[in-house]
Amino acid sequence: MPRPLTEHERQAFLADRHVATLSVASDSDRPPLTVPVWYGYQPGGHLTFFTGSQGRKARKSRLIEKAGVLSLSVQHEEPPYRYVTIEGTVVRTDRPPSAEQLLAIVRRYLPEGMAQGFVREELGRADSELVLYTVRPDRWLTFDFS
Repeated sequence: MPRPLTEHERQAFLADRHVATLSVASDSDRPPLTVPVWYGYQPGGHLTFFTGSQGRKARKSRLIEKAGVLSLSVQHEEPPYRYVTIEGTVVRTDRPPSAEQLLAIVRRYLPEGMAQGFVREELGRADSELVLYTVRPDRWLTFDFS
């Protein structure tokens, strides 16, 4: 029988390396925008993620900034299944983010040398519009199917 995760379990789960699914309301008759993102999280703190585009403002950034709120869902895809969904408020926007802000996230997903190269390349693009969002978790939905 599934049960909610405890506060400690949900924070530890979110602090592990997972790819989050971001969902933000659309500004038209289209459904909400839903995309995968890399993120950073320290237990008890805010969640951060970045997005960007080359040469034009991304729909994702425009929608996030218009709504000011979003949902992020993180799951473990193999038994025992678990997930954490956060409904949160964007409390900070860094445009462009610093190399250290990006590395804090990218290092979770890539080995150090690749992370350094990725950040250097992203920050070095003349037409890049990188944005780092900081999100305060307002509500949580969790389940543990173990």
